[in-house]
Amino acid sequence: MTKQITVGNVKIGRDAPCSVQSMCSTDTRDVAATLDQIRRLNDVGCELVRCAVPDMDAAVALGRIKADSPIPVIADIHFDYKLALKVLENGIDGLRLNPGNIGDQWKVAEVVKVAAERQVPIRIGVNAGSLEKELLQKYGHPTAEAMVESALGHVRILEDLGYDQIKISLKASDVMKTVSAYRLLSQAVDYPLHIGITEAGTIFSGTIKSSVGLGILLADGIGDTMRVSLTGDPVDEVRVGYEILKSLGIRQRGINFVSCPTCGRCQINLIKVAEEVEKRLGAVEKSLTVAVMGCVVNGPGEAREADFGVAGGRGEGLLFRHGEIVRKVPEGELADALVEEVLKAAKSEE
Repeated sequence: MTKQITVGNVKIGRDAPCSVQSMCSTDTRDVAATLDQIRRLNDVGCELVRCAVPDMDAAVALGRIKADSPIPVIADIHFDYKLALKVLENGIDGLRLNPGNIGDQWKVAEVVKVAAERQVPIRIGVNAGSLEKELLQKYGHPTAEAMVESALGHVRILEDLGYDQIKISLKASDVMKTVSAYRLLSQAVDYPLHIGITEAGTIFSGTIKSSVGLGILLADGIGDTMRVSLTGDPVDEVRVGYEILKSLGIRQRGINFVSCPTCGRCQINLIKVAEEVEKRLGAVEKSLTVAVMGCVVNGPGEAREADFGVAGGRGEGLLFRHGEIVRKVPEGELADALVEEVLKAAKSEE
């Protein structure tokens, strides 16, 4: 079991649930756009958000963003210790900072001193694409072992300064290299681990890589917070993150959507119904299982086991609520009928 740290109001590690994180794709210096994106992320359940801090203007702006953000904000800092000091001064909730990249020891010590005073955790983030030159020379290329050695080197710098409010990530675009690195690291430290497959790709390929890699790690009991890295709207990162956690039974939030792949037995336009239902129920926070099924073979059974469901027939379908048939519904009204039942239940249980 890992140690526990607190980022803002979010507990990470030990017995806390794996939290879902994302990163803003906006220019941090654009306060309005960044806050708008953070609010959209919050709406779908994002619990932590990271913002890039490339210069002092961004560091100043991040203070205003932090003041109005509905969720804890983490500053992404590279190389310049003054940026870290500025965001700490402005009340940031967490730092993503590799102490070995900051320069002179006194600079790191100054950052750590203020972080400790303000109880701000630091995440060490090792990326296979930016390992130290000496490690690349030693291992030949960015191996899992090289990534772990890099992380432990950064950890020692902080520990030597008496600081232990640490979270660690080891990310590569290669799924199994990432898995191997986290497995090795989890045997070496008990700090909370932030997991992810970096540069995973677009929504299609990135979701698959992230689901496989993070699924393996979470099933191993590794992962205290996570980010699904996708080339696209970060809102999708959060949605995919929760689907991964839901599929493993680790966390439940929103609709658990069940739908059949369709076959020659299906006699309704199931794809249209399923897509419409899933889209219209996307904002529901209540944990409910909803099934959209297309034929009489598996349909009634799946719909009956769900909280709400429909099972298609010839141009019509049966509407189920908690295992009981409610009524027979024409095909054109199936989506409306199912959505209405779910929204009614979600509202009544708020």
